[in-house]
Amino acid sequence: MEKNLPYLLKAKENPANNIIEIIIVDDGSIDESTKLITKNFPEVKLIKHKINRGFSAAVNTGARMTKGSLILLINTDVIPSVNFLEPVFKHFDNDKVFAVSLHEEGFGWAKGGFYGGFIELSMGEESASSHHSFYVSGGSGVFRRDYWMKLTGMDEKLFSPFYWEDIDICYRAEKRGYINMWDPDGKVVHHHESTVSKFPKSYVGRIRERNQLLLIWKNIHSPKLIRNHIAGIFRRVLRHPGYIRIVLMALGRLGIALKERKKEIKLSKVSDEAIFMNFR
Repeated sequence: MEKNLPYLLKAKENPANNIIEIIIVDDGSIDESTKLITKNFPEVKLIKHKINRGFSAAVNTGARMTKGSLILLINTDVIPSVNFLEPVFKHFDNDKVFAVSLHEEGFGWAKGGFYGGFIELSMGEESASSHHSFYVSGGSGVFRRDYWMKLTGMDEKLFSPFYWEDIDICYRAEKRGYINMWDPDGKVVHHHESTVSKFPKSYVGRIRERNQLLLIWKNIHSPKLIRNHIAGIFRRVLRHPGYIRIVLMALGRLGIALKERKKEIKLSKVSDEAIFMNFR
């Protein structure tokens, strides 16, 4: 943060970026982060969580406090270029656009497919033109605030402490008829997982696997895809018996997932198959 925040403040000086405020949510840190912000960056609005509540909760707190019609989510490990938001705004002239992913150096637009009963994520090629994206990164993306609120923000109950929460909100947006985009000219550099890397890799891996199951149970409503998913779980458990631990972890939040699933079924307008067809 000490290294990268000045880049964001510099970008704020560019009026074409239309940055009206910078908000940092401190999620119960135990180091000197808040003192650093208060002392060195008084122009930043600081919001403090008394305890660590996870990524989704921190983002939701910041989003509720924003004043603008668009919300930029940018992690502390992201370095923006001086004009990184200028190319983004044109996409929001289309009322169907929910969010726009910035161009992280070395990464293209996000692809998503449903294979073997699970969601497979990959990246499209970096290009000179904008592209439909399966999701927009919660660490470097711009979101339409009123749609964000209609979607009730990130699901902090289901996906805490981290992973798949940005995919979840973007997938829910697609199912309601909105779209997500990637822009090649909104350039940033993202040093991925600089925070998550402080956790044991085994723990991070289990949370990532658990949260994919929870996303599927909540958002995949196609009977065919659900049958494929159930068969896929059995195949994984047979081939990798340790995977039963992931399933049991997810089952601990099954009640929350099923409650949200009922709500999403009522609100969805686009089929799962139609969404995945966009990224073949």
